[in-house]
Amino acid sequence: MRLYLLALNPTDSVTEGFLPAAARLGLDVTVLTDQPGPHRRTCPDIEVLECDVRDFRAVVALLSARHRPGAVFTNSDHLQTQAALAAAYFGLPGKDWRAALRCKDKAEMRRRLAAAGLDSVWSAELTEPAPLDAPYPCVVKPREGVAGEDVVLVDGPEDLVIRAEEILDRRPGSTLVVEEYLPGELYTLETLGDGRVRHVLGGFRTELSPPPYFVEERLTFVPAHPEPVVDQVLGQLDALGAGFGACHTEFVVHEGRARIIEVNYRNIGDQCDLLLARLLGIPLFELVLRTHLGEPLPAELGARRDGAALVQYPCADRPGTLTDAPDATDLTVDGVRLTYRPLRAVGERHALYRTNRDYLGVLRATGTGQETVDRAAAGFLATCRWEIRP
Repeated sequence: MRLYLLALNPTDSVTEGFLPAAARLGLDVTVLTDQPGPHRRTCPDIEVLECDVRDFRAVVALLSARHRPGAVFTNSDHLQTQAALAAAYFGLPGKDWRAALRCKDKAEMRRRLAAAGLDSVWSAELTEPAPLDAPYPCVVKPREGVAGEDVVLVDGPEDLVIRAEEILDRRPGSTLVVEEYLPGELYTLETLGDGRVRHVLGGFRTELSPPPYFVEERLTFVPAHPEPVVDQVLGQLDALGAGFGACHTEFVVHEGRARIIEVNYRNIGDQCDLLLARLLGIPLFELVLRTHLGEPLPAELGARRDGAALVQYPCADRPGTLTDAPDATDLTVDGVRLTYRPLRAVGERHALYRTNRDYLGVLRATGTGQETVDRAAAGFLATCRWEIRP
């Protein structure tokens, strides 16, 4: 059976998660991408075809001329609607394209939740810099953005105009969403469903960089959120129609009320999914693919619930060239398994982005007690050194 996987740039979720999982399932894989070179270098044994994957019509045309697909899948935020439409065209299991669109389009998500009577957030859309009579402080972000890129807190109309102009200069032709700032602690909820059953895998507590930016610097595993919180989030996902395959939902909790920030209709990324699979002891990537092959999920996943974990991202604090950094490392300290992977090569020069593109590396730590995990992670990072020169 052939799996067609839609992708933009290579990601750890695909190269270390889904492609090995597809091999274990015995699937033939073809990657469709608008960036074939990087994928061929990363995975030379996988068939890679160039395609305008942002256009579902191009995807359908290419698949129609080749082997009939057994499944069409993507883990990209930007390609969920296209993959859903292509899967529907060939009569294959997949996400409802309307749900994928509601999750991707942040303005549409707000309208849908308000129409369902579940949450009403002040928001507006901008296509050019303009002052707004808004409940400041507000958050400005691309309507279809991802990974905290160009997300910024503004404190008044003048600040809004300045920030909007900066973002639109970088993203000509884009539409921005301006919405009220939602106070509270930031969390995630990770779910996996097949359209019939939905499993809650747990979530993370997210620590951010100081305002006005929203860079995720550390995520601590939460085995189970309070039941009323989970019920509120799942109710909002139901209103969006997001119940098939993997779903990563970011939300805040304030005075017991859970309010969604955004829904990424895919696995959690930045190596958190790799950690989650190890921590829970389940074949997470295979399970996600099986749903797209039309296989029902088991009633119980058999996930472990006794683990503790965190993911931490050392970040660049200035532009320049990285001249010294630790190598990839795997070790165990006091029963805590530590996995460090560099995300930027020594010798590379970068601007300061104020997004996850500032990550220098990622540390994954798993164990059975949170204090021990925290201590082992802090001790390891204290021995590391990153040097950036202008």
